[in-house]
Amino acid sequence: MIVRRTILKQDLVKKLYPDSVSVDAAMQQLRRDIELCPKLKEQIANTGQTKRHYYNKQQLLLILEHFCITLEEFEQL
Repeated sequence: MIVRRTILKQDLVKKLYPDSVSVDAAMQQLRRDIELCPKLKEQIANTGQTKRHYYNKQQLLLILEHFCITLEEFEQL
């Protein structure tokens, strides 16, 4: 499976929080979830600069691991 170098944050939250009322609400929920887990927050920070609207490949994989979602499952969402 080929993983893109970056993923748009909005695309990620649409898949992680499909029942959310809006993309903004889903983004806020993801931020809250990251804030609640200092280890995840630190790991994301250590994988490089977070661009404003994108996560890099390593950050995406860390977030999916945190939610116990495999890359294959994520692609099917």
